[in-house]
Amino acid sequence: MSKPKIVCVVGARPNFMKIAPIMAQLNKPECKFEPYLVHTGQHYDAEMKHSFFDQLGIPEPDVDLGVGSGSHAVQTAEVMKRFEPVLDEQVPAAILVVGDVNSTIACALVAVKKDIPVIHVEAGLRSYDRKMPEEINRVLTDQISDLLFTTERHARDNLAREGVAVEGVHFVGNVMIDTLLNHVKRAVPVAETLAAVENKEQLLSEAGFALLTMHRPSNVDNKETLERLLAVVRETSERVPVIFPVHPRTASRIEQFSLEKLLDTPHICCLPPLGYLELLGMMSKARLVLTDSGGIQEETTALGVPCVTLRENTERPITVTEGTNTIVGTDVDKIRSAVNEVLSNGGKGGCVPEFWDGRAAERIVAVLEEQF
Repeated sequence: MSKPKIVCVVGARPNFMKIAPIMAQLNKPECKFEPYLVHTGQHYDAEMKHSFFDQLGIPEPDVDLGVGSGSHAVQTAEVMKRFEPVLDEQVPAAILVVGDVNSTIACALVAVKKDIPVIHVEAGLRSYDRKMPEEINRVLTDQISDLLFTTERHARDNLAREGVAVEGVHFVGNVMIDTLLNHVKRAVPVAETLAAVENKEQLLSEAGFALLTMHRPSNVDNKETLERLLAVVRETSERVPVIFPVHPRTASRIEQFSLEKLLDTPHICCLPPLGYLELLGMMSKARLVLTDSGGIQEETTALGVPCVTLRENTERPITVTEGTNTIVGTDVDKIRSAVNEVLSNGGKGGCVPEFWDGRAAERIVAVLEEQF
């Protein structure tokens, strides 16, 4: 007798770390399901995909939709058009989507209109900022999902306020942290990542280093904002060296706005985008991290590394209330104050939140086996 099939969807880099432990559980011989992996190709870079799939042990997708980039409307519509024939052919028992990218809502919409149950991993997170496309994706995906798996307990309250039936909500922990704990011992040493950098000894001095990641349109698409952020980063680098893997979008804007001079200092090391294990090695050894990434807020909390978040809000408040995260927005004085607190006093100690223990994917599959 054939196993019921679950179609699992990934579309962009953040999804890879979330799907890896789930696929590992679904591929165990004793699992009651047959997984079918769809890569929409929402963010596609052949080298990056190979690096992440190889490093995280994710099997090659059963199908790659090859959607590519485009406006939110074009991209969402193209994913829907190309995903529908997959469901017609595979006739799954359910589809499983992760996170909040355009592929998440697009595939969920196609499934629900075909009366196929939708499973949402990382449900109930809210920044309450409707200007963020990801926030719209989160809210709408949760509204049409049948099973909703949350990373923190308060997410259930968010869903209840929005009228989501709480019977379908299950607190299981954080699959991102499953991946982190599974791979932290394999993280690439910082010295190895910086092997080709001329002044690596200076960057790896006893003072430690700060890690910077920045890619959100709200931070990099406006010249004044980006210039202000890079100026305070340069100022910070006079106290502690800064290692900056530069996102392609950010690199393009720096060139467009002619801001290269702000990075022209031996105290700032600009690198191309890093693979998962390389970035994990950086994060685990950093004295502090400055970021506008959602996932990195969680990873730094799990690692106990102080995090200064260059955003006005966060959909992951537990990283602030229990973890090592401080929200500063783009206010230069707040950034200076948060950095000074870390460099002078060590920053927030924090603790690892409940169920961020490396077993979230196990709990998810256990619930699925009960439900289907």
